[in-house]
Amino acid sequence: MNAVNSITQVASMMADRKRSAMLWALIDGIPRAADELAVTTGLSTSSACMHLSLLATAGLLRIEVRGRKRHFRLATPEVGAAVEALASIQLESRTGERQGTPSQIPLSMRKARLCSDHLGGEIAAELLQRMLAAGWLDGDPQRPSVTPEGKAQLEAVGVFTDALALAPGLSRGHAICHCSEWSDQGPHLGGSLGHALLKLFVQSGWVQEQDGGRALRVPPVGVRLIGAIARPPARQTG
Repeated sequence: MNAVNSITQVASMMADRKRSAMLWALIDGIPRAADELAVTTGLSTSSACMHLSLLATAGLLRIEVRGRKRHFRLATPEVGAAVEALASIQLESRTGERQGTPSQIPLSMRKARLCSDHLGGEIAAELLQRMLAAGWLDGDPQRPSVTPEGKAQLEAVGVFTDALALAPGLSRGHAICHCSEWSDQGPHLGGSLGHALLKLFVQSGWVQEQDGGRALRVPPVGVRLIGAIARPPARQTG
């Protein structure tokens, strides 16, 4: 199937408001039963099952059988990326004004979430801003580079930037890049540095994956230690 046909087929599936609502309800990666999705979208269970079957047949959803119930989840990370991309677009009217309101991030994904192969969410956005303010990163706002100070500080944390450019299989060719979040959060680090930081956080137990979903759990120790990275020392009083 060529690209135009693929776009047309996927767009036709997502064009229905109820099906779009179902896809958005599944954006966190957690499988949900048809009756739960029916309540979310205001449909009868039979009508929800019809829409879910269409989405599954089109390859946008994957079905998991648990006991007597069928649970549905997004079929691939690419489906999630497409849904997120569409949700982040605000169309302009003929007068040039933005239509609609920014998409809200599900609460389960607001603090921390998997974004491709790196960390997204409030914690990641705050970390990027601290690294920029501390002078660990500098240069092009869209593709900042690691400064000598940043290199030394990251090595102290356990991330060796000299090795990142040589590491195979990481997303994007640039060692560092900005990865746009939804409109109510700031950007966060992607690329090989973002991937390396997420790997460090998971191995250290600061960030925990949850049942194959994209929402991540950050225990109190993770909040404290990630929050300490690139934070200026507290001023002494008295």
